[in-house]
Amino acid sequence: MNLDQFKENPKTSFLAGLYEKLQKDEQETRGMIDKDPALKELAEHDLASIIEQKKTLESQMAAIMAADKEEDERPNEIILEVRAGAGGDEAALFAAELLEMYKAYAAAQGWGTRIVDESKNDIGGYKEASMEVRGRGVYEDLRWETGVHRVQRVPETEKSGRIHTSTASVAIMPIRKKSKIVINPADIEVEFSRSGGKGGQNVNKVETAVRLTHTPSGIVIRSTAERSQNANREKALQILTAKLEAAKEEEDVKKFASERKGQIGTGDRSEKIRTYNFPQDRVTDHRIKESWHGLPNIMKGKIAPIIEALHEFERTGKAGQDVESDK
Repeated sequence: MNLDQFKENPKTSFLAGLYEKLQKDEQETRGMIDKDPALKELAEHDLASIIEQKKTLESQMAAIMAADKEEDERPNEIILEVRAGAGGDEAALFAAELLEMYKAYAAAQGWGTRIVDESKNDIGGYKEASMEVRGRGVYEDLRWETGVHRVQRVPETEKSGRIHTSTASVAIMPIRKKSKIVINPADIEVEFSRSGGKGGQNVNKVETAVRLTHTPSGIVIRSTAERSQNANREKALQILTAKLEAAKEEEDVKKFASERKGQIGTGDRSEKIRTYNFPQDRVTDHRIKESWHGLPNIMKGKIAPIIEALHEFERTGKAGQDVESDK
């Protein structure tokens, strides 16, 4: 067995060391059998034990490597970004509601969430916000949420009862253990500032917030959640890498879209994927042509039926038949 790959993985390096020692013990025990027939029976018993231990270690190391591969393909950590679109304050309020919807769904799944950065307007809506979500199956469940989410309703400030249409975009960016993206440090500009919001004296006196600008792409990342500059810089670099990977994947998907069967959208945040129609108490996913009622509960995080329908579409490629039109 080639142990190099197991030695390089921190999760298996200790087991690989034990395996190497067993290999040496096996070699010595076989030599003992050849040299001293009187000890053959005892040595053969030891040899059987060594071989059994080796098989156990091989299985453990293979399982760990397989789990790592699965996690790389289906990461258990993402950055969920919401951004207000057309519709002014109403769009910002909708963006905030979407974030709360995903936060509630994450809590129901037992996942952890944390706001990495946020930019609010005067009435509590989000111009944009980034949230870290961690947990088993998080990317598997939420990967199709990228795109434009549209809301149709009568705003509280609307006196004539007219229905307004507003939008917010969502982006799901997986954070992978191993990235294929190589970022040149010379392409990054770093700025530090004081973190806003709660945090006591440390927030007011120390410049812990980090703002990264990736000059080739123009992408700007801000991280304020961590307690130190270094931690916020590392988090911002993680998010930048995830954004660059997402942009590359989006480009590849568009290029080969015609070759993909059972495709759920393009993964493009400019694609309209879902409409939340409050007057008709209905959510419609336009990609799979299905609708659900009970909008207040859906906005409280009860989106499991929608997630399951997307899973089913991926498995079967069959969309719904009768979808009520939103114009």
